[in-house]
Parts: sequence; C-alpha cells; structure tokens
Amino acid sequence: MKDTIDAIKAYCQETFSQASLSHAWDHSQRVYNLCMHIGRIEGADLEVLALAAYLHDIGRSRQDESKGRLCHAEEGTRIAQDVLRRYPIALEKKENIVHCILTHRFRNSHIPETMEANVLFDADKLDAMGAVGIARAYLFAGEVGAMLHNPQGDPDATLPYSKDDTGYREFKVKLSKIKDRMLTREGSRMAKERHAFMEVFFERFLKEHEGLL
Repeated sequence: MKDTIDAIKAYCQETFSQASLSHAWDHSQRVYNLCMHIGRIEGADLEVLALAAYLHDIGRSRQDESKGRLCHAEEGTRIAQDVLRRYPIALEKKENIVHCILTHRFRNSHIPETMEANVLFDADKLDAMGAVGIARAYLFAGEVGAMLHNPQGDPDATLPYSKDDTGYREFKVKLSKIKDRMLTREGSRMAKERHAFMEVFFERFLKEHEGLL
C-alpha cells in the first residue's frame, strides 16, 4: 500500500504545482499531517486517510474556474474515482476514500458517515482556522481581487469571488462557525484553540482598520 500512497502523492503534488496559492500543495500536506494526528487518536484507517487527504482538493481548480458555480468536492470525487481505478486498492477502501472527498466540504449537503470522513472534514477545517486560516483567507481574497475590508458591506449579503469577498467576510460567514461543526473530539479541542486566536485577531483588525489602535 505504501507504493500506492507514494504514487498518488506524487501525482497530486504535480497536479497542484499550478494550483492557486490558497489551495496549493502545502495545504494538502498540512491536511495530511492533521489527518495523521487526529486519525491516530481516533483510531481511523490511516491508509484511507492518507489517500483522501492528498486527493481531497483535486477538483478545486474546476470550482475556482467556475467562480464557485461547481462544487470542488463533487468534481474531486469524479477525478479521484478515475485515479483510484489505476491502483490495487480494496474496494471498501476506495469507496471510503471517495466518500471522504465527497463529504469534506464545509458548504456542502453531503454528510460524513465514516470515521475517516469525520477526520478529513475536521483536518480540512482546522487548516482554515487559526493563524494559517487567516493567512489563507487573505491569500484567497487577493486571488479573487477583493479589497482589504468593506466596513459598509454586510458579509452575509455580499458575493463570493467578488471585490467584497474579503478575509473578514470569510471569517464571518465561515471561519467563525467552524468550531461548532467539528466531528471528532480531538478536532474539536484543536478548533477551540484556533477559534480563540481568530477572535482576538479580528477584534484588533477592525480597530486598526478604523485607525483606533
């Protein structure tokens, strides 16, 4: 199985070499590391998790190209199925990997139903939180041409992939809600720490943006 994991890792690394920086290979590497940490504690299948972590964002470029009209989890599921057919992986493991990819997205109607899917969901969300999560939010905002902040805008009423898709908007509509959506005990523990950091950061950010600090 190690040879298969190494081969798929190499395929994904090459595929992500041209990805947008907010969802580049380093994101998948961190998700993999988080999956291994949480998966060991929760007793998950680490082989399934390794492949699911490397492949989970394989459809991201299609979502970005469509300006959010396509779901990268659904697109990634189709791509991953084609990739996995090339390797001698047990059917139940393949099905679990595909399920993990399909259900990992925060803005998604697909529900994680295996331990491995729960772990991948949490690992992916943790990389959207804390210091790295804030940095990635502003990196993505730069990629779509968003302004630094729009104090007159209602985050819930502004559009994704627009000039108002700011780092603060991402915090209000998604990042601030993640800690209550975690699915594993260890993921929840880590999310609370990262959430606390984001609260402090954005409280200061708003004051500095107004020139009050």
